[in-house]
Amino acid sequence: MDTNWRSDFRRARLEEVLEDGRVRCHLSPRNCTMKDGQLGFCKVRGNRDGRLVTYNYGKGVHVTEEVIETEAVFHFSPGSRILSLGNIGCMFNCSYCQNWKTSQARYVDDRDVYRYTPEEIVDKAVRHGIRVLSWTYNDPVVWHEFVRDTSRLARQAGLKNLYKSAFYISEEAVDELLPSIDIFSISLKAIDEEYYRRITTGRMQPVLDATKKVYRANKHVEISMLMITDISDSEEDARKMAGWMLDNLGPEVPLHFVRFHPDYKMRDTVRTPVDRLRRAREVALDMGMQHVYLGNVLDPEAQNTTCRGCEEILVERFGLAARVVGLTPQGHCRRCGNDAHFAEVFHESEAATVDQLQQSLVVRSFDWHGDIASLHVQVRNPTDSPQSIYHRWRNGTEKSIPWRIVTLNPNESYRILLSKSQIGEVGRDVALHPLLESNLHEVFDRAHFPTVSVDSERAETDISPLPLYPGRQLAPEKLQKKLHVIPPAQTVKAG
Repeated sequence: MDTNWRSDFRRARLEEVLEDGRVRCHLSPRNCTMKDGQLGFCKVRGNRDGRLVTYNYGKGVHVTEEVIETEAVFHFSPGSRILSLGNIGCMFNCSYCQNWKTSQARYVDDRDVYRYTPEEIVDKAVRHGIRVLSWTYNDPVVWHEFVRDTSRLARQAGLKNLYKSAFYISEEAVDELLPSIDIFSISLKAIDEEYYRRITTGRMQPVLDATKKVYRANKHVEISMLMITDISDSEEDARKMAGWMLDNLGPEVPLHFVRFHPDYKMRDTVRTPVDRLRRAREVALDMGMQHVYLGNVLDPEAQNTTCRGCEEILVERFGLAARVVGLTPQGHCRRCGNDAHFAEVFHESEAATVDQLQQSLVVRSFDWHGDIASLHVQVRNPTDSPQSIYHRWRNGTEKSIPWRIVTLNPNESYRILLSKSQIGEVGRDVALHPLLESNLHEVFDRAHFPTVSVDSERAETDISPLPLYPGRQLAPEKLQKKLHVIPPAQTVKAG
């Protein structure tokens, strides 16, 4: 864990040295120009003695074992475990940001920052049998040098790289990513320039241009759209997104309509009504999109992959759990042979399990409640010998359920996502040695990285996670007026 995350720095890429000691950063379309001592918009890149530097190389939030569906990626190796890697800073300042505590550098606590080398990241993935590194959470664009170095090393070790981003990035930077990134999961906020200007503080066109560039480079691309209540959750919003994808990408590219939770400066509202998400999906499918899903919703019908030829279920999903049931290794339907557009189909090895635990272990239990159906378990092994932690789902009956095993090296700290994976599941149990240090963190939707443990404080509701942004809230009505949005009459505001 860091004690002063800006205490050191290193030279950054994509710089332009100007007159009078100024530098210009060409990482994002902002092209920030800085005098000596100044920081750019992201607050993690700046000018030191007339050269462009980065302050967040190797510095990020705790690495976390999750599953690939967490990143709105459904058509690449369903059910595969990933090692999620998030950093600090961002090239946007979205009013609803679900990771504002780390994306906005001014709010970053040193206690939430960890240091890693590229070698440590790759070694951790290999030791835990993980095949995919996922660059995610706040946004990997501002972690460019570390992503570039680590992803190339990962490629040499036989690993895949997933880039989950709002993609406000220069074409020069994209060119540096293409050799080592295999999967791009891109969050398109809306097909609306005014939306980008008012809500993200950025511009839309560079995002669209960068998205087309990676698609044309034959990379695996999936698109997600966070549908914000009364702002971007209408049929017209869905129609614009599907229309742009049909015109510029292709009908085979998966599209995810994602449910929003109130956060940051936009807590004075409610979660996106699920019926609007379902209608958005219907609109996109009717327009000709072939694979349209809903995110942050426990709705198997809208999460399963179904063959467009014979309606056979190819991948069954519940929440973040996925099971391949009707795909060939080539990603085609077993029944009719139709191409289902899977870049890779990989069957995870069965996890090691035990039926009985040692009596000396401490068992911690967590119950799912409301919309909280995922949990981060963070454990540190302070001993000088390997130690195992155990976890299992709980159905509220006397049925015996095996415990899955995760082994930690001496002095290793590890985080793992546990999520509701089936109907009837009421919670999770975690068992560990009394000497191990652990924290449980409630996860508010798949893109949220929690920084407050349930042991220190619990949110009063399942609507907005802690910590709550201490600044002024934006009035939804004023924002809608600026965007010329007329909200559906049936929406009821919180409070």
